[in-house]
Amino acid sequence: MKSLFKLALAATVSFGALATAPAFAEYPEKPVEFIVPFPPGDLEDVLTRMIAEDFQTKYGSPAAVVNKPGGGGGPFPGAVEVAKAPADGYTIGSFVIGVPVVGPNIGIPELAPNPFEPLGIFLTYPFVIVAGENAPYDDIAGLAEHAKSNDVALGHFGAPLTPTQVTFALAKKQGFAFSSEAAFDALDCNTLASGDVDVMNTTLQLILPCLDKVKVLASIGSERISLTPDTPTVAEIEPSLNIALWNGLFVHKDTPTDVREKIIDVAKATVMSDRAQKLATETGAGIYWKDAAASAAQIESDIAINNSIGELLK
Repeated sequence: MKSLFKLALAATVSFGALATAPAFAEYPEKPVEFIVPFPPGDLEDVLTRMIAEDFQTKYGSPAAVVNKPGGGGGPFPGAVEVAKAPADGYTIGSFVIGVPVVGPNIGIPELAPNPFEPLGIFLTYPFVIVAGENAPYDDIAGLAEHAKSNDVALGHFGAPLTPTQVTFALAKKQGFAFSSEAAFDALDCNTLASGDVDVMNTTLQLILPCLDKVKVLASIGSERISLTPDTPTVAEIEPSLNIALWNGLFVHKDTPTDVREKIIDVAKATVMSDRAQKLATETGAGIYWKDAAASAAQIESDIAINNSIGELLK
């Protein structure tokens, strides 16, 4: 009888303990921030806002894009903020290639070793190498031949950027160098028309108004741009330069698997939606979903190619 009483008492105590134990809230229970380390308005910002909107709709928790431009520091101040945040999925990075490929090697303690893992890559920017309609060449081979005996000025958005580095490397592989190069805040139809540069490295959407009045010599990436299907990629011309400017979602390496899966579920559906694919059609951007494993493999490949470009350009 005493034994039965003890068992009953133990069961009662155990049940009471379970009843009073705090319940763990299911993610997400509070606002979620998507950190975009650039000003609003570009493709990564537009798409990340779509993802945030759909996230909020699906899970009922507030979700918003927070723009953290870093000025001369590029995306890295924004990346540092994500790195310093708790690994709980409430601070998500929407990062360009430079964060995982370059960030760990530039002396920022929070980024070395790389604290992030990709959830997925979803955007390839439609970067092109373009010349004016009166240029005496129609392709990269023609540009190379012309530049060997003539001055050719290049305009770009910044020497460290992947598309600019690819353009410099392509020139070297083709046996020429630009006579001058400079960074511009805007590289559009007016830049070429004014004669400020002879060749530009810019995004296709900025020259869409004058696309029929310029010469697109090459696009940067492994896939041809849908709006310029006859233009070869740099990777076709020089396979060793198969690297492009892309954007993806990243979280801290310690973020729980179930949290990652919830973010991925929304992001994948968003970028493959009709409204996102309409943006791809309008701008020539590559908008897709590359899963975490494939994205990690892409980053490893890009690190190797970026290193080889650095060696080439020394």
